[in-house]
Amino acid sequence: MPSEDNQPGLSSSTNSESPSQRDPPAPSSKRYQPVKDALEVRPDEKRPQIFPVGNISLREPGTVPGSTAPTQADAVAFWTKEGCWPGQLILPSERMSTHTLDPIMECLLARRKPSFHPSISGDQKLRDDESAPYDARYHTLLGVKRSYMKKAPLDMAPDSQAICQALLEMPQPIPKINTGNESRAIHDISRLIVPSAEALATFGAKHLDILAENVNDSWSNCIPFTISRPQPSYSVGFRREAFTKEQLIKLEPFVGEFIYEDESFFMDTYYTYFPFLTCEVKCGDSALDIADRQNAHSRTLAVRAVVELFRVSKRKSEINRQILGFSISHDHRLVRIYGHYPVIEGSDTKYYRHPIREVSFAEMEGRDKWAAYRFTRNVYDE
Repeated sequence: MPSEDNQPGLSSSTNSESPSQRDPPAPSSKRYQPVKDALEVRPDEKRPQIFPVGNISLREPGTVPGSTAPTQADAVAFWTKEGCWPGQLILPSERMSTHTLDPIMECLLARRKPSFHPSISGDQKLRDDESAPYDARYHTLLGVKRSYMKKAPLDMAPDSQAICQALLEMPQPIPKINTGNESRAIHDISRLIVPSAEALATFGAKHLDILAENVNDSWSNCIPFTISRPQPSYSVGFRREAFTKEQLIKLEPFVGEFIYEDESFFMDTYYTYFPFLTCEVKCGDSALDIADRQNAHSRTLAVRAVVELFRVSKRKSEINRQILGFSISHDHRLVRIYGHYPVIEGSDTKYYRHPIREVSFAEMEGRDKWAAYRFTRNVYDE
């Protein structure tokens, strides 16, 4: 995400270089500067503590002082062993109820979905599939328990690496693949317009490891402002690893517990914070107009998150009229690129978009066909 004094690529050049000709981008520390700044205390100014840090840090299994009820850490440990939740549980809102909170702070706290029930009966447990506890959130739970589904900093031993390499190179019969599927073609075209952040990280752009992407995922962890929830074709935000331990502690009361499916201003899915780019792909008459409306919905929620973060930090004037995120709408012929920003007047906030570029793949023999690709890469890098 660009900082307010360094906005990437608001105009695209006419260079038609292909992705393979592009040199690996240099790492940059400005990708999420607005969010990072809001979580930091400036050395030249002291602000009052906005919530009791000592009471919101993650606890080891045990009980809350003065209470015999199990904590959330107890509940997670119970869940990993038994596959169901204990009957009595202290929720985030209950844990902080003894403290006097600023009204703005209180409205930003994570909240439980009305339809979510943490307690599951033993009979229901038996009826459920055996693999039910191992859903897509499980790797995050493992991370809390210090088990990580990724390479260690030093990787594995050289002899183990040699075994893996041999397993890759030993010949095996290769199945034939039937190409020409329309859905596959649409997917491939979309990735040439909006490149995958995770794929770029896999193939060498290690500074993008802190980014997380969602493909056609419902924003089930955001706090909606309409009946429907955004479900962009593609979106990019930040992983937990993008933040320091101290920053995560500050965010904890506002994001709640992912395992309970808490809703938050600052998350779209359980593993993505502060989404800064959304993409909608549509085909048919008036399709791009529909895509634009969907992007406006998604980006409003995402920009709102940054606004509320700066509001609670007493620094909302710093982001007034500053672009805080981007969206791309496209079909097989046209690409539209927008920037999204807030206008803040006192307690009133309005959200707007700025048209950055519209590109036709056929215009001038496709001279600018890589414009959206270059733009997206610049957004990632900055």
